[in-house]
Amino acid sequence: MELAVFETEQWEHDACLRLSPAYEVICVRDVLDEGSARMHAKADIISSFVYSQLDASVLAHFAQLRLIATRSTGYDHIDLGYCQSRGIIVCNVPGYGDTSVAEHVFALLLGLTRKIAGAAERTRRGRFDQAGLRGFELKGRTIAVIGAGRIGRRVIEIARGFSMDVIAVDARPDELAAQRLGFRYASLDAALGQADVITLHVPATPETWRLIAEREFALMKPGAVPINTARGSVVDAEALVRALAEGRLAGAGLDVMAQEAQLRDEAQIFRAGAATNADLRSLAANQSRIAGFCQRVGDAAQCLQYDRGARPHHRYDAGQHRGVCARSAAERRRRALTSNPALANARPHAPASSRTSREGAA
Repeated sequence: MELAVFETEQWEHDACLRLSPAYEVICVRDVLDEGSARMHAKADIISSFVYSQLDASVLAHFAQLRLIATRSTGYDHIDLGYCQSRGIIVCNVPGYGDTSVAEHVFALLLGLTRKIAGAAERTRRGRFDQAGLRGFELKGRTIAVIGAGRIGRRVIEIARGFSMDVIAVDARPDELAAQRLGFRYASLDAALGQADVITLHVPATPETWRLIAEREFALMKPGAVPINTARGSVVDAEALVRALAEGRLAGAGLDVMAQEAQLRDEAQIFRAGAATNADLRSLAANQSRIAGFCQRVGDAAQCLQYDRGARPHHRYDAGQHRGVCARSAAERRRRALTSNPALANARPHAPASSRTSREGAA
């Protein structure tokens, strides 16, 4: 039986090869697309991560496919209707990285509330004054956890350690868990109106697409801080930028963003030859509306930190993945054009699909 494993790193090769000789294992570094599907069409089992879009056009190449094992909790990158119609079993990982993601929420949050990015950049430039760097304490603040599953509950535990008041929003309230962990449930609107911090832990579904949009930002308290480590499609990026630009939010911490699959390696936007790809040019222009990329964190995760008091001026360094940070869309675009003048003809466009590429390891 042939097993084809896509999007693999070297350490995964070693693990997968332990399945031999029970299976004929093939490890592929690239994503699974129509090209790689044709090359491995004899596979009985395929495994990928979320950057492979397993739609009907890709899966149709596997005539004897019996099982798909996605190495993620989210499975919105798989055409389940096609699989059901052909009797293909789909498996996912019910839960992993709960603590890692929950701790990353607080890494983003503390980075914002303590203005760490702005302070570090100021120090690099030889300035050591503290003007404009006053943050706020988490103790006594209210955090709204949108989605109180595995990761959400780990976030609640950490938040309680910071002596925060916790409100949870979930489609299936668990009052026993609320009593044990010391939080209360509320509706989404009520939670947004009370919270100083809003953290998102929901999957990408039609119901959660742009769950946080213009209306929801308007309900938030002045100076609130939204954190998204779930999926890019859960937040309306344009509405977020407007809320930040108008000073309604103290900042935002993003580990994910829409169209993330095309930005798995953000350096590709600025490489020679990239400008020949119209979609990539449009993507770069579209994403320039958001404040910018900050230092890359973990497995291709991007962190966007927009702080009203900071004016970062990083130069892009592809070797160190330092990213491009900009105070505004105009500055972001100016820097992109400096690296690649051919981007001048790019125009922002709306994404063709509301589906995004990952679930923030949730």
